[in-house]
Amino acid sequence: MTRLKKTLFPLLMITLGSACYALGFVWCYAPNGIAFGGLTGVAQIVNYLVPALPIGVTVIVLNIPLFILGWKLIGGRLLVSSLYAMFISSVFIDTLTPLRVWEPMEPLLACIFGGLLLGLSLGLIFQQGATTGGTDLMARLLKLKLAWLPMGKLLMGIDLAVIVTVAIVFQTLYAALYGLVALYISTIVMDGVLYGLDTAKVAYIISDQNKEISDVLVKEMDRGVTILHGQGAYTGAKKDVLMCAFKQREIAAIKAAVKDIDPAAFVIVCNAHEVLGEGFRDYKKDDL
Repeated sequence: MTRLKKTLFPLLMITLGSACYALGFVWCYAPNGIAFGGLTGVAQIVNYLVPALPIGVTVIVLNIPLFILGWKLIGGRLLVSSLYAMFISSVFIDTLTPLRVWEPMEPLLACIFGGLLLGLSLGLIFQQGATTGGTDLMARLLKLKLAWLPMGKLLMGIDLAVIVTVAIVFQTLYAALYGLVALYISTIVMDGVLYGLDTAKVAYIISDQNKEISDVLVKEMDRGVTILHGQGAYTGAKKDVLMCAFKQREIAAIKAAVKDIDPAAFVIVCNAHEVLGEGFRDYKKDDL
C-alpha cells in the first residue's frame, strides 16, 4: 500500500502540474500571442523558416537528443515521468482548446496569470523529478553541472534566449516583451514552489545568558541549538554565539523568549535557503 502511494502521488502531482501548464497556454499565452519560450518557440522559428517542417514533429525531433542525454545522465525514471508529463500536458491542451472560445484578455493580466500558472505547473512537475521535455529537461541536465543555481534561474536563461530569438525572427517586439514579463513571473513562482515552501530561518544569538536562552530553546521550544565559539574583534573577549534553525512561524516566539531572558541580547535572523535534517526537510536523491 505504501509503495502504491509513493507511485500514485507523483503521478497525481505531475497530472495536476500538466493541467496547470495546459490551462496557462490555452487561456493566457495562445489567445494573446505572447511569446512562448522552450522548444515550442524554437519549433515555431524552424517552421517559419522552413514551412514544410510541422511544429509538432520538430518539437519531437528536438526532444530526442535531450531525452537520450537524460537517460544517460539521470536515469530511466526521469525519462518515463517526463514522457508522461509531455503526453498528458498535450492531451490537456487538445482537450481544453475546443471546450470554449478562449478570447484575448488584457495583455498584462495574461502575462501575470500565464506566468503564475506556468511557474506553478513546472514547480509541481520538477518536484516529482520529471520535466515537460524541451528546455525544462535541458535546465534539469544543466543543474547537474550548476548545482548552485536555482532551477528557475537556469530555465529563465534558456527561455530568455529563445524569446529574444522569436522577437528577432518574427519582428514582434511587444509579444516578446510580454513574454519576458510572463517568464520572470513564472521563474519567481517556480522557485517559490521548489524552495520557498521550506520557509526556514536561522538566528544567531549573542548574549551573556546563553545557558538560560539555550535551555529555553531546546527544552521548551524543541529547537536544536549549536554553540559557536567566537571572539570580539574590538575587545578581544571570548564570546559564545548560539545558532538556531527554526520555521518561519516560530520567529516571533523565539525573539520574545530571547528578549525576556536578556533584553540586551544581540540577535541576527537570516533567511535559510533550505534546511535539511530532523524537524525540517529530508534530503532526496537528485534533489533540485
